[in-house]
Amino acid sequence: REHLLSDTLTYAYGRAKHPEKLFVGAVVQNCFGRIVNEDDYRIVDSSGKPCKTGLEVVGKDAQGKDRTKMSDALPDKNGIEDFCSSTLGRPVCDRGQIRVLYVHSSGSLGPAMARYHASKLWGGETYFVQTDSHLQFAEEWDDKYIREIKATRNFPKSILSSYPPGFQGHIATADDLPTVKETDGARLCRCETLKGKGPAPVIRLNTGVGYRGNETRPTQIPFIAAGFFFARAEFLVDVPFDPFLPWCFMGEEIALSIRAWTSGWDIYAPRKNLIAHQYRPGKMGLPKFWESVNQFWHRPGIHTRVTQIVIRRIKHMVGYPDSSLERIRQSNETVVLMDIDQYGMGNVRTWQEYM
Repeated sequence: REHLLSDTLTYAYGRAKHPEKLFVGAVVQNCFGRIVNEDDYRIVDSSGKPCKTGLEVVGKDAQGKDRTKMSDALPDKNGIEDFCSSTLGRPVCDRGQIRVLYVHSSGSLGPAMARYHASKLWGGETYFVQTDSHLQFAEEWDDKYIREIKATRNFPKSILSSYPPGFQGHIATADDLPTVKETDGARLCRCETLKGKGPAPVIRLNTGVGYRGNETRPTQIPFIAAGFFFARAEFLVDVPFDPFLPWCFMGEEIALSIRAWTSGWDIYAPRKNLIAHQYRPGKMGLPKFWESVNQFWHRPGIHTRVTQIVIRRIKHMVGYPDSSLERIRQSNETVVLMDIDQYGMGNVRTWQEYM
């Protein structure tokens, strides 16, 4: 339910050095209307306000705490249609450079599953970049990332990844693209566990020391950020995205990092930030996928309870004692290890070496 998808595509193509070589695979998980037939999500009623906003603060209660509500809303705008009807986007779409999978929001299985589906839209291109859909791009970002990844010591089995700096909202057009300042990058080299927030303790990544600007090569780091990484597309063959992480948000990055490294891929922090990301505080009315899960099942909090089961797959890969094979068998939850040999650790380097 991304309202900046068209803007992101406008930036990506408008700032690319070689837009004719850029192919996009987008997974659009919108609310298209009220589902008329539960057996066929293509049949929807878009009249009136059939959708819901996200949680939004509407005032304070007697104790001074935030009062929140979800309001009725119009169907989400289709960012692909908006881009393809623009002056910049029309020729791009006519050439078949945009590949799209549409999923109704009530059928969304979260970001990790969307990334799996997006990876299946790869069409044999040389490089693969995974991004969120609320980004701005610097001038000639495509060529600069290629040159940056070739400067890494382990190329071609190298990955560039980072948490980019933030920006405030802007409606982008081909004739009005604000400049993305190329700032010194930061190394993604810290992690922590957040107890009491979701199915804790789950490892959460964070940035560490930034570049000074005089480095001759990108620095190796231990982690991949799911919201942005750049690699040669052989990565998709060596480390196929895991289709067994429905409703998962926290935890996908550490699992992907370990799987990539044990498969022989080194991860590096780009020396320059060539993208900017819109970071969004909660309770502003912007919908979140877990809210759709709770609405669909008509059970508040069902998302968290389901995730507590699914997250054991990640905790098993990472090596948590409470998610060892023996403990998972004892709890009769071996289904969470479905095809773990195919979507688990690599066989080039060991888990122990990574740790």
